Amino acid sequence: MAALTGLERVSGAEARRPRAWWRGLVFLTAGIYFLVPLGTSFWYTVHTPGAGVSFSAYGELLTADGFVRSLSLSLGLALATIVLVLLLALPAMLAVRLFAPRLGPVMEVLCTLPLVVPPITFVAGIGTSLRDGTEVLAPTPFWATLIAVQDPAFPVVLVLAYVVLVLPFVYRSLDAGLRTMDVRTLVEAARSLGASWPYVLARVIVPNLRSALASASFLTLALVLGEYTVASLLGYEPFAVWIVTVSGSKGQLSVAVSILSLLLIWVLLLAVSTVFGRSRKSREPRSSRTTSRKSRTSRKEKGK
Repeated sequence: MAALTGLERVSGAEARRPRAWWRGLVFLTAGIYFLVPLGTSFWYTVHTPGAGVSFSAYGELLTADGFVRSLSLSLGLALATIVLVLLLALPAMLAVRLFAPRLGPVMEVLCTLPLVVPPITFVAGIGTSLRDGTEVLAPTPFWATLIAVQDPAFPVVLVLAYVVLVLPFVYRSLDAGLRTMDVRTLVEAARSLGASWPYVLARVIVPNLRSALASASFLTLALVLGEYTVASLLGYEPFAVWIVTVSGSKGQLSVAVSILSLLLIWVLLLAVSTVFGRSRKSREPRSSRTTSRKSRTSRKEKGK
């Protein structure tokens, strides 16, 4: 019996070694793929041929003309886009799941349709609509509204365009979160206890979709911070357009800004994943944690 147990341990260890080796190879390849371009970009920002290493490019960021303005504009556009797309997508997806499940495929097609429309075609349609709409709506009170949504200080038209562009990613994130929970049972239980629909949405559905909402929010943030085509062709200068504008005269500064924005997004993603991981562990019932701990201990004793 002891000999058989020893053979099982040896075979199990040998079975785990190839998987561990391949796992390490995959992580090493992914690390090289992502870190080597980032490292070379960082070296370009700090090294000047003939002058040596200098961090002056990073010191110029805060004093660069247009940096704070463009970054604050992009962050404001991202926040408005996140709020608007979640307010539109989440109630609509819940309504389809609860009251019209047969419309699920139709909603999926509509939400993923922006993926097949080229951004250049999309922005050309927006520009034509704004130009023709100004002439058509000039005699009406809506002319002032059309002008207001194109205000360079905060272009609402970019928010509307970004909502369309990010809708497929938000839909996939929320759909994955809704599939992990029994929405109908939770809603019926809350409604049977007298909860209103806003209360059900805010206190029952949203807490169970924190991870999905965080994923959708950061996908939106990444898209808005990096989007160039729509903003540039419509004549606005958010963060991505400012980087391209600066790159014509200050290459090191533009690459330094790109590296810092990428690192900022990574830090935010890591922080959110850590917070949500801790919150799930803290919400786990004490009895289930004790049971799982006892089961792991018993399995270890049986293995011995």
